[in-house]
Amino acid sequence: MTDESIEPSSLPIPFGLLPDSAAVGEDGGLTIGGCSVAEVAAEFGTPVFIYDEDHLRARAREAVEAFGPGVAYASKAFLCTAMAKLVHDEGMDIDVSTAGEFHIAIRAGVPAKNLIFHGNNKSTEELRLVIEAGVNRIIVDSFDELDRLDALHEEGLPVPNVLLRITPGVEAHTHEFIATGRDDSKFGFTVSTGLAKQAIERAIESPSVNLKGIHAHIGSQVFRVDSFAKSAEVIASVGQPYGLDEVSVGGGLGVPYVIGEEGSTITAWASVVHDALDAAGVTAAVTAEPGRSIAASAAITVYTVGTVKPLTGIRTYVAVDGGMSDNPRPVLYGSGYESFLPQRPEAERDLRVRVVGKHCESGDVLVREGQVPSDIAVGDLLATPVTGAYGHAMGSNYNAVTRPPVVFCSNGNARLVVRRETLDDLVSRDV
Repeated sequence: MTDESIEPSSLPIPFGLLPDSAAVGEDGGLTIGGCSVAEVAAEFGTPVFIYDEDHLRARAREAVEAFGPGVAYASKAFLCTAMAKLVHDEGMDIDVSTAGEFHIAIRAGVPAKNLIFHGNNKSTEELRLVIEAGVNRIIVDSFDELDRLDALHEEGLPVPNVLLRITPGVEAHTHEFIATGRDDSKFGFTVSTGLAKQAIERAIESPSVNLKGIHAHIGSQVFRVDSFAKSAEVIASVGQPYGLDEVSVGGGLGVPYVIGEEGSTITAWASVVHDALDAAGVTAAVTAEPGRSIAASAAITVYTVGTVKPLTGIRTYVAVDGGMSDNPRPVLYGSGYESFLPQRPEAERDLRVRVVGKHCESGDVLVREGQVPSDIAVGDLLATPVTGAYGHAMGSNYNAVTRPPVVFCSNGNARLVVRRETLDDLVSRDV
């Protein structure tokens, strides 16, 4: 969520907002993973998502070190075959929430035993699919879902291991659309109303499920780690009387998107959670589901400037060849981003602009209050950092725009992992 108290800065883009390997090349342009951003854009076209592969791997390893085996990557942040393979290779399980996400992970070679199945309205067909495949855990979200699991058990399907998702009633201090831990939520069994207790007792008595523990997720883009501590305390108070084996604190750790924002590390987040649960006397295994904190700052999106439109006394608009179809977060949540020219990352950004896309919407804004060098011109490359999560994943074909490719960079090698859509792709499902 944009903090309107943070003033845009004319200073060069801070490298702290860029992927770990970001550097300035001999020509003065930005490199990621040892690859020239300008050369990647020339080879694969724009818009293009450019990921630092080693950054992704480092965050996945940090999560495993911080939480131990069973920590799951929240694939809704960013998922493709290569990403599923990467996090699995680094020792993470994967949290999937639809048959589609499950299919991608399986196609990537991830065993079902390393997948956690989420969702607030899982269909009977989805539940049947994952149970027959041998999924590791199902995060049960409602009494209706327990009814469906009863029916599948009567069909003779194996008894799945489950966690019950509880709603702890914790304010996460984030945008209302991504706050999921308060009582007024579509997710989980509410603690304050007694539904969590009822669900636990039903699951314990049920022959249809093997109750392993409880789960809570308070929201996304949460900067205040004390919110996670409060949630952990509620989880402990709910689960302790039943001696359950496992506690999952979900995900939602916030990452900085603009100058002035400060986030926590995965390691520090885990420490806060472990301290709170230790203080409550919890001896169950503790795990989590980081997503944004793995992927967000690992990538930038690179565009080509098509129009520079100064409106005297009002503002300057800079239009690029993408928009809300490749990053809907500014439209949905008012999310803030920085802007810079990757061929001149150390240049002063002395012109305030509004970076907009090519869609037929006045709300098609990528950077509401951006800063760029004052000599920006048509044909320049323009980049937005911290786009590795919820850009590609939430992308659309609005206005029949083809979705961008995804490139992983490491050790000077630019590897295409998702190709650009073609115009024929847009009609491939038409009959």
